[in-house]
Amino acid sequence: MHENTEFTLSRDCEAIQIPSGNTMTIPAGTKGVITQTLGGSYTIATPHGLSRIADKDLDALGLEKPASTNGAPKTTASGTVDEKAVWDQLKQCFDPEIPVNIVDLGLVYDCRLMDKPEGGKKVEVKMTLTAPGCGMGPAIAHDAQSKILSIDGIDEADVQLVWDPPWNQSMISEAGRMKLGMI
Repeated sequence: MHENTEFTLSRDCEAIQIPSGNTMTIPAGTKGVITQTLGGSYTIATPHGLSRIADKDLDALGLEKPASTNGAPKTTASGTVDEKAVWDQLKQCFDPEIPVNIVDLGLVYDCRLMDKPEGGKKVEVKMTLTAPGCGMGPAIAHDAQSKILSIDGIDEADVQLVWDPPWNQSMISEAGRMKLGMI
């Protein structure tokens, strides 16, 4: 949508450095280009390197927040939560360097929707990263958790990073392979 758009930051802006995952503040006046706009976050390239900006900071890039980043329903017609809604939300999470969602990349190993004894629903997700040393892991896991918690009826979400089995390219879905030009 805004990919390859040049910008000059209008104010200081919080960002997450890629791939270290460190939080930083990019100063007002910094020039850069938007390299990826997926799942409600924006990857930018500046003289400070690659960084990820949340949609709450779009104004600093001179952009307006889109009306909706996900038009998929978050509950079924009966108002109950189903596992499909959770998977749909996980498909809105992206590695900031790869234009394929974490589901199609094969990073999500397990997703369970459970009734809590005290009432409500809990989701447990086990996911991995393309490389164990990637500092973006906590940011991607937090993004997944936030998207799951946005589903009506979900009270709790636990997203765990796991390393077994190790991820490899054969785990990428056919849709992901097509997006990456691997087919």
